[in-house]
Amino acid sequence: MTDVARRFPGRARPDGRHYCIDFTLAEIRTLRVTERRRKDGEGARYPGRFPPGCGNFRIHALRDELEFIQGLNKSTGRCAGVYTEIKDPEWHTRHGMSLGDQVVSTLDACGYRSRNDPFFIQCFSGPELVRLRSRYGERLPLVRLLDEAANSTAASLSAIADYANAIGAAINLAWPDTGLMAGARQLGLLVHAFTFCADDLPAGVSSFDELLKVFIEQLGVDGLFTDFPDLVVDALHQRNF
Repeated sequence: MTDVARRFPGRARPDGRHYCIDFTLAEIRTLRVTERRRKDGEGARYPGRFPPGCGNFRIHALRDELEFIQGLNKSTGRCAGVYTEIKDPEWHTRHGMSLGDQVVSTLDACGYRSRNDPFFIQCFSGPELVRLRSRYGERLPLVRLLDEAANSTAASLSAIADYANAIGAAINLAWPDTGLMAGARQLGLLVHAFTFCADDLPAGVSSFDELLKVFIEQLGVDGLFTDFPDLVVDALHQRNF
């Protein structure tokens, strides 16, 4: 969360929210970012994480992040990839902005141009991914995000396979085992599950390691999103991945 309400009083829309498109990049760069608080504003949403209100963290543009990652890759000799999400493309289109095209253009300018490059583009909108596939061809590695059971049926997966290379599935869609993994694999889709949090475990799971064991060893997920990358890396090393 940011201090936008304090720094720019009177700039909220009628719904009480602040939107990036109503600010210049220079204005956005002045905002201070802090850990999330509870919806009632009292205390941290995740008390065991970084204390809210501490530090002097700022918002970066996508190009800033890409250049930072590429710089680290050069200095460390590693090859960390990027996973960019197109947020609510229909809303942005209604407001005169083709967010998907801007994301693709920025990635392209930074050298992420084909499926041989270490990047993915994800989105909850099937129509937006269909549009990107039609416009840019097969070179983009596209991921359809899923958080509703209606989008994980055999028919839905078959339709997704026509335009995407992978699905990003919410944990509850893949476990308990619903056959989602098997169905996706039959269609040649990768499966990346989200979001793995040691301090926010799904019902019926007693530990973070148990959760990882289910998805890594039993389901064989191709990738996962986590707020605890250090714990996931340790778990993968222990399992000799």
